[in-house]
Amino acid sequence: MNMADDALFEFLHMEIVAHVYKEQATREDIDKERVTCVSTLEGMGFRVGQGLIERLTKDCPTFKDDLDIMKFLCKDFWSTIFKKQIDNLRTNHQGTYVLQDNKFALLTQLSSGKQYLEEAPKYLAFSCGLIRGGLSNLGLESVVTAEVSLMPSCKFQVVIQKL
Repeated sequence: MNMADDALFEFLHMEIVAHVYKEQATREDIDKERVTCVSTLEGMGFRVGQGLIERLTKDCPTFKDDLDIMKFLCKDFWSTIFKKQIDNLRTNHQGTYVLQDNKFALLTQLSSGKQYLEEAPKYLAFSCGLIRGGLSNLGLESVVTAEVSLMPSCKFQVVIQKL
């Protein structure tokens, strides 16, 4: 993919978010609307993540552990989607991982000002789903949340669910 493709992906993502929120705008309960929109976007990302990880890992040797899977996610998976690796991966070695992207592509268009900080979560739901879907297809059930304290930097927290 080239820069034009990147811009198209970012534009498509923004339009999907806008569409999902516009579809729900007729509802009265704002909090319920927000939850519905976020879960719709997260579900879309989940399905895309499942398909993408399947394609990326078809010729890969099996992973030896959860950390190995997370490293693959931070390098190959992230690079395929966002043209860069995750900037930092941390773990407590007990199933919790924090992935930091210092210049998250889907937030760079929003602005680096604090006024857009409360808008950020709706632009992160799809990506949380991407991560969760990818991990799910590799046999790891997880809970993925995102946090933004300074735009366009973003942290994704992944908690692996031990079955």
